[in-house]
Amino acid sequence: MIQLAGMDFQQSDMWQTDDIERLIIRLMQDNPIVYSYQSKDEFLFEIKLRKNIIVSAKAMNQGNSPFSLLVESRCNPEYWLLTNAGGFQLRDGVKPSDAIRDIYQNSSLYAFECATAILIIYYHAVLNSMDENAFNQLFRNLYLYSWHADPDLGIHNMITNYILPGDVVYFNNPDYNPETPWWRGENAVVLGNDTYFGHGVGIESAEHMIEFLNKTRRPGSNLSAYLKNFVTRPSFKHLAKYSILPRAYITPKILHPIILHNQSSISYDQYLYYLNKVYSP
Repeated sequence: MIQLAGMDFQQSDMWQTDDIERLIIRLMQDNPIVYSYQSKDEFLFEIKLRKNIIVSAKAMNQGNSPFSLLVESRCNPEYWLLTNAGGFQLRDGVKPSDAIRDIYQNSSLYAFECATAILIIYYHAVLNSMDENAFNQLFRNLYLYSWHADPDLGIHNMITNYILPGDVVYFNNPDYNPETPWWRGENAVVLGNDTYFGHGVGIESAEHMIEFLNKTRRPGSNLSAYLKNFVTRPSFKHLAKYSILPRAYITPKILHPIILHNQSSISYDQYLYYLNKVYSP
């Protein structure tokens, strides 16, 4: 169910929507969860960003950036400094928007694992959903490494059985082969109609994602991979402020510490576990 300013949402013929947007809206309407927005603009921003997450995921799938372990990551040195841990640090004097676009425009120069891929997709989608100057002000300290994210993305998890296109889910492989630990799971963007994009696997149905991971289990294992019942999302409402009001005041922020865990393909909740250990040792 969708509510705008406390009123039940009514689709208007005056709203120009494409197939992806109509699918997102229909699924929201059909869900028992109440999706509440203060304004039409706030609602439309979420629909736009969800669509752009899907578009960015499909564009990455069509690119030439291979899956790699964190320590084997690579990037274009014109825009990024490659750290010893496999992170991408934005170079001084480079616009964040130019650096993110380059990952798509010169994809063969890059290699990364699936959690980093999700962050790249998020930043690319946000860039395509808001004013470029606002994006560059918000994300001037870009550092790409696993699930490390700028606080203004507002990434969070929620347990739910109702996933929407543009969500990120995790296919867990609890009995992965210890010789290939990077197949401990797969972070995947929900594309809609039972299709998912996971960097290193491609675009597949949930069944085929699970079949792929099951082939990477330890020898003799019968414990199947499965789709976890939580989704990862950016803060659509927080980001909407900078799209609706591109001159909105950008407050100083404390950046999260970078957790150098050296484990490819971890879920966001696993990354939060490592992050919380820093704050609560």
